[in-house]
Amino acid sequence: MTEEMDWINQSRQGNDEAFTHIVEVYQAPVYNLCYRMLGEVEAAEDAAQESFLRAYQNIHRYDPNRSFATWLLSIAAHYCIDRLRRRRFSTLSIDDDDEEHPMELPDKSAVNPEAETARREEQEQLQKILLSLNSTDRAAIVMRYWYDCSEVEIAESLSLTVSAVKSRLHRARRELAKHWQEEQPRSHVERSPHESPAF
Repeated sequence: MTEEMDWINQSRQGNDEAFTHIVEVYQAPVYNLCYRMLGEVEAAEDAAQESFLRAYQNIHRYDPNRSFATWLLSIAAHYCIDRLRRRRFSTLSIDDDDEEHPMELPDKSAVNPEAETARREEQEQLQKILLSLNSTDRAAIVMRYWYDCSEVEIAESLSLTVSAVKSRLHRARRELAKHWQEEQPRSHVERSPHESPAF
């Protein structure tokens, strides 16, 4: 039995300390998924906290034959989708989050501060484009390209058929690529080595 499975079994028996170990291992991936989905630091922190609470409350439903990471990320993805549906008429813009996203100065000790600045700008741009997708497509893209979930795992997580996942991923990739090309300066033709594999 793996150490993780031992923590899961202990958590099922009400051992809070064992679940704390699970949170420590998965807090970064869960938070990052929530941030990719919601686009706001505070909302992502709240969503990550709620996702762990729901996982704790439902850990007896976890199927040991399934990847625990995928099960946990699916809880986070569903929670974020629900939040996005509830606030669908609100305008989401990372441009309004100056206090939550303070401007970072380039690291002067870095080998190439200009490249680091460009990388950060591309990450912000990619996040903005992600927010243009509908919530389910966004979840599918994030799970596939940031967490390497298989199409079958995504289908199970989002309650979709595998063919629906393939269709959503294909459509979302085209939409992302279109927005990315529109956002890029005309002179920027070559793809940067750190650009998302989603395109």
